[in-house]
Amino acid sequence: MNFHTRKWVKPEDLNPNGSLFGGSLLRWIDEEAAIYAISQLGNQRVVTKFMSEINFVSSARQGDIIELGITATHFGRTSITLRAEVRNKITRKSILTVEKMVFVNLNEQGEPVPHGRTKIRYADELFEAYRRDQGGVEAPKVSDDDLMEEVAEEAAH
Repeated sequence: MNFHTRKWVKPEDLNPNGSLFGGSLLRWIDEEAAIYAISQLGNQRVVTKFMSEINFVSSARQGDIIELGITATHFGRTSITLRAEVRNKITRKSILTVEKMVFVNLNEQGEPVPHGRTKIRYADELFEAYRRDQGGVEAPKVSDDDLMEEVAEEAAH
């Protein structure tokens, strides 16, 4: 799972107990999942249809940084099913996992429509498709060896 978003827990995100308010976290998860669904389906008109059981196994405190990870687990005809994981980057503990979130692809009238997707599209594929749609020049290809060398150089610094 790739972790797409990091959030800094601030005073306005806390409950009266001084820990992260669950409602704030759920808002962040829903927003990140919607953005992920939009990027996967190529349509800004998606809505949350279902979210499975949520079980908080740990929390976060003011100043902690949390990471949200989202991945697609199933493509339906008009829907996409996602899984979310949230962890505390400071304590390294899992905060919660949402096993199933379903988003529905809509048309301009707000009705479900087929999206035609069958597999996860990764950032580089989405970027290339966007550039093609915009009439831009294709980005230079990077080999796996070049990429691994770049990652190793970054890790050394």
